[in-house]
This record gives sequence, C-alpha cells and structure tokens, in this order.
Amino acid sequence: MGKKFAIGALIGAVAGVVAGVLTAPKSGKETRADIKVKADELKQQASDKASKIADDVKHTAEDYKEKGERAIEDAKSGFRK
Repeated sequence: MGKKFAIGALIGAVAGVVAGVLTAPKSGKETRADIKVKADELKQQASDKASKIADDVKHTAEDYKEKGERAIEDAKSGFRK
C-alpha cells in the first residue's frame, strides 16, 4: 500500500508542477527552462526514493537470510540430539 501511495503522490506532484509551469505567463524559452529544472529536481527525488527502497529491501532480505540460516541450524541441532 505504501509503494502505491508513493507512486500516486509522485504522479500528482508531477502533474501539479507541469500544470503550474504551463499556466505561468512566461515565454516558451523560460517555460522550457523551468520544466527542465523541475524535471531534474523530480528525477533526483525519485532517485533518492529508489535508493531508500533498495536499501530497505536489502536489509529485509538480509534479515530473512539470517532467520533462515538460524532455522536451518536449529533444525540440524534437533536432528543431532
């Protein structure tokens, strides 16, 4: 649910930025420059979010790996008794 919300929020932010830039009374050159700046900002934010999600997934995978290894060792110990 959290990932879907984050994606929806990102899409909403992009739509808001685009609407704001396109309705501002500026020349085409200024508008394109604004769009580029905002696109770069959003790209950086998305990259940061993706890095955080990747780190979270990595830590979760490591936790499950450790739990699995402990379960295997516990099972082996039970067979040895």
